[in-house]
Amino acid sequence: METSRRTVLAAAAAAGIAVAAAGTSYASGGRTPTKELFGKLADGTKVYRWTLENGGTRLKVLSYGGIVQSLELPDRHGRYTNVSLGFDNLDGYLTATTFFGALIGRYGNRIAKGRFTLDGKDHQLSVNDGENSLHGGAKGFDKRVWDVEPFADPSGVGLRLHYTSADGEMGYPGTLRVTVTYTIDARGDWRIDYAATTDKATVVNLTNHTYYNLAGEGSGDIYGHELALAAARFTPTDAGLIPTGELTRVAGTPFDFRRAKTVGRDIRAAHQQLVTAKGFDHNWVLDKGITQRPEHFATLRDPESGRTLKIATTEPGVQFYSGNFLDGTLTGTAGRTYRQGDGMCLETQHFPDAPNQPSFPSTVLRPGETYRSSTVHSFSAR
Repeated sequence: METSRRTVLAAAAAAGIAVAAAGTSYASGGRTPTKELFGKLADGTKVYRWTLENGGTRLKVLSYGGIVQSLELPDRHGRYTNVSLGFDNLDGYLTATTFFGALIGRYGNRIAKGRFTLDGKDHQLSVNDGENSLHGGAKGFDKRVWDVEPFADPSGVGLRLHYTSADGEMGYPGTLRVTVTYTIDARGDWRIDYAATTDKATVVNLTNHTYYNLAGEGSGDIYGHELALAAARFTPTDAGLIPTGELTRVAGTPFDFRRAKTVGRDIRAAHQQLVTAKGFDHNWVLDKGITQRPEHFATLRDPESGRTLKIATTEPGVQFYSGNFLDGTLTGTAGRTYRQGDGMCLETQHFPDAPNQPSFPSTVLRPGETYRSSTVHSFSAR
């Protein structure tokens, strides 16, 4: 039985935790996002951390990379903890290559050999993952300082993050003007709306790279989390984690999450795809396809805390990454090192390497068009 947000928040208040009453809109109550200095880049550019609170959810976002630095949620007893992986200082984000919490662009996931052809013209991108381009290249949107516009209105409280990517940046054609909106509504749901326009034909695939551990950041691995994905197919990859072009059925394989099962149940199965990726690091083809409005496709639950995350999206795919390359060399916000499997990502997206895969849904954006994508994260505890 699911515990209501009101019950959870009442338990939090009884425990002496200062949070909003359930159903309270900070917009109508006059509370707006707050900011504080988080650090400075080498050239003196200031990086701020913004805090959004509404409906019992507390989200902390950096102007650098649009990074989700912290996501605090109550458990079934109303006890709050941060459930996203990250660092307590700017230097960690400047040097790490894990994309913790970041906005990803221009192209989420991999493009083979960092090359694609569009309208008869070849384009060479920044290569930063072996011979491939990953998440926009060596200096993608995750390593840019975004202009941040806070708001509080009937939709909730939030931030509009703006960035203009110059023609030729990381090898991509066209000047791309991007706005990403983070909103926390009165229910505590976190919505991300992406929008972009271009002055030349280009390719775009935007996403967010938050690593979740619903038991709490730094608490251990996520192998006991229960995951359900409404996806009957996935895109297998080659040794470089580039899709082969096939859409393979999950039935009878470790990739079948159509009924909820623990992340760790089959992760060490003798399946070549798991061996190649050292776990799950694949794109699932969502049964719902591309939709005009976000539709539910995933449920993630931690049985110990009761925290549950449900995700809806307009996108046709999701990259489920089980934190395979965390190796104990990074120390997170709780002061504990991150080891393999200590966090997992569910990155809503179009498919990897779509510019080189004609059978995949197109990621081409042309002048006069507007790229739009939306994803909603709903939280509860039971």
